[in-house]
Amino acid sequence: VPKVFTLGGLLAVLVIFPQIANNYMIAVGITCLIYVALGLGLNIVVGLCGLLDLGYIAFYAVGAYTYSLLNLTFGISFWAALPIGVLLGMICGCIIGYPTLKMRGDYLAIVTLGFGEIIRLVLNNWDDLTAGPNGLFGMDKPTLLLPNFTEAGFTFSAFPLKSLPALYYLILVIAILTIIGVRRLDNSRIGRAWIAIREDETAAELSGVPTTWIKLLAYALGAAFASVAGAFFAAKLSYTNPNFFLFMESCIVLSIVVLGGVGSIPGIVVAALILIAVPEVFRELENYRMLAFGGIMTTMMVLKPDGLIPATRKRRQTEETQMVEAQKES
Repeated sequence: VPKVFTLGGLLAVLVIFPQIANNYMIAVGITCLIYVALGLGLNIVVGLCGLLDLGYIAFYAVGAYTYSLLNLTFGISFWAALPIGVLLGMICGCIIGYPTLKMRGDYLAIVTLGFGEIIRLVLNNWDDLTAGPNGLFGMDKPTLLLPNFTEAGFTFSAFPLKSLPALYYLILVIAILTIIGVRRLDNSRIGRAWIAIREDETAAELSGVPTTWIKLLAYALGAAFASVAGAFFAAKLSYTNPNFFLFMESCIVLSIVVLGGVGSIPGIVVAALILIAVPEVFRELENYRMLAFGGIMTTMMVLKPDGLIPATRKRRQTEETQMVEAQKES
C-alpha cells in the first residue's frame, strides 16, 4: 500500500508541475523526461543484457531524422512517422548489434562507439538528404484529435501541441509507457534470459538460451525506445542537427544508467533528474559543471558502486554475499 501511495503522489506532482512552474522549468522538465526514456532504453542493452554500448545516441538521431525527413518531404504526421522511426531504429540496432555478437568488454565498446560516430558523420555529410551541418527545420508539432460536439453532430478537431505544457504532458506519457514497457520486459522470460547472458553468457548458452537472437532483441528494443525519444525531440524543436548527437550524449545516458543503478528503473529515473536538472540549477557555475560531474561519478563509484537505487536482484545478491562473508568471519 505505501508503494501505491508513493507512486500516486509522485504522479500527481508530475501532473501538477506545469501549472506551477515557469516555461524555463517546464523546458528543463521535458529534457529530463527525454533522458529518462533514453536511460531506460539503454538500460535494456547495458543493464539487463550486459552489453556495453557507447554509440546509443545514434538511435536517438535515427528517430529524429526519420520524423524530420518524412514530415518535410511527404507531410507525414508525427503519429504516422513514429512507427516507421521505431522500425528503422530497430533495423539499425540489429545492423549494429549483429557484428558485435561475438565480442565482449572493451572490443564491444569500441565497435559500438565506431558505429555511433559513423551514423553521425553520415548525417553530417549527406547534404542532399539531411542538409548536413545546417540541419533540418520546420517540422510540424504533434497533433491530437479531440472530440468536438456540435449541433451538426460529432466531429474531431485537430489540436496541435505547440505550448511547452502540452509537449511536457506528451513526453510524460511517453516516459510512463517506457517505464511500464521496460518493467514488463524485465519481469518476462526474455528479461530473465538477458540477465542470464549478463551474468554468464557461456552458461546461459549451455542452458539453452538462444544468445544470438536474445542479444539482437536487446539492441533492437533499446533502439526502439531511443527512436521514440528522438522523434519527440525533433518535433518539439522543429529543428534537428547532427551536432545534437555527439559522443558526449551517449556518455551522459550511460552515466545515468550507471549512477542510478545498472538494471534499476527507479534509479535511472532519479539519476536522470539529478544529472539533467541539477546542472541547470547551477548554470552560473557552468565552467565547473564537468568538474562536479566527474567528481560525483567518482564518489558514487567508490561509495555506492551498485548505484543510487540498486536493482532488486542486485540488492539481493549483495545482501547474500554480505551474509556469507559475515558467516565466514564468525
